[in-house]
This record gives sequence, structure tokens and C-alpha cells, in this order.
Amino acid sequence: MDINKLIQEIAILAPPFLLALTLHEFAHGFIAYKLGDPTAQRLGRLSLNPLKHLDPLGVLAFLIMKIGWAKPVPVDPRYFKNPRQGMIWVSLAGVSANLLLAVTSGLAARLLLPIGHLLPTALFLPLIQMLAASVWINVMLAVFNLIPIPPLDGSQVLSNLLPHNLARIYGKLEPLGFFILLALFYTGVIPRIMRPLISFAHGLILG
Repeated sequence: MDINKLIQEIAILAPPFLLALTLHEFAHGFIAYKLGDPTAQRLGRLSLNPLKHLDPLGVLAFLIMKIGWAKPVPVDPRYFKNPRQGMIWVSLAGVSANLLLAVTSGLAARLLLPIGHLLPTALFLPLIQMLAASVWINVMLAVFNLIPIPPLDGSQVLSNLLPHNLARIYGKLEPLGFFILLALFYTGVIPRIMRPLISFAHGLILG
């Protein structure tokens, strides 16, 4: 293993990865707060401090598998006027934040490329690499979280769209969700689904 190469890779990937996770979780908490739920604020999770949201196992998974996660922001739907609708908006907030950050990163890269010759290579190259990494990291997180398997955001959206009796049956998958995701990942199902979507979005944003 080339230690120097690994350190350089981590240095490039860490800032956009931490920002992506932080904004994702902050968006969940912020929308929940706006809909009347103070839980995240009371617990100090309505924060842009990455340390408030990091899950060590999720960070390790990202370094190994390039798919990671943060500690879920606690949400209490009982505070919402319409709990089911509220949970859909809260769930989609994280995905929306990642897509917005992907587009912003892509636009920043496009604006920076024409003036790259005016900047020192030691500054320009890592910055462009971080912006490019930010695009695929955020698209990856958005696509991954839309998979309708607990505990991902897509499962919350689907659960709250289903009739109550079907939602209860679907909810029984939750204890098995992590193992289902692992099985789908290691059998190549999730990578096969995500790869073309990420490539398409990456090309659309960066050109």
C-alpha cells in the first residue's frame, strides 16, 4: 500500500465528505425544526459542526467502500401537524441538500477552470479535485439515500406514502435493513444501480 497516495486521497476526499454529511443531517434537523420539532435543536444536532454528526463506523465505511453515513438526526413526528407528510419533507431534505451541494460544486469547478492558470498549481489542482469529489460524493449520497430500504431516507418516504396497514408490514423490515443493504452491496446490486446514475449526474453537472 502506498501510504503517501492514501494520505493524499484522504486529504482530498475528507473535506467534501464531511461537508456533504453535515449538510445532509443539518437539512433534516432544520426542516423538522421549521415544521415544529425542536428535538434536534435541544440535543445540539441543529449544527454545522461536523463533529456533531460523525459516525466513526460510517467514516470507516466510506474510506473502505466509498459509501458512508452519519449519525441520524433525531426527529419526533408527533410535533408535526401532519406527521406523515412532515416525515416525507424531512426525509427528502437531506437528499435535496446533497443535490444542491453537488450542483454548486459543479458550477464552482466550471467557473474555476478558465482562471486556473492564474493560480498556483499546488492550490488549483487540489481545489479542483475536491470540487470534482464533492460532485460524486453528494450525488452518491443522494442516490444511495433514496434506496427504499430502512434506515435510508427513501424508506421513510415510501413508508409514509403507503396505506397504514402496508406501512406497518413494511416497517418490519427495519431490523433487517442494514443486513439487506450489506448483502445488496456485496452482491453488486447497489453498485450496479448507482454507478450509471452517478456517472450521468456527474456528467450533467460537470459537463
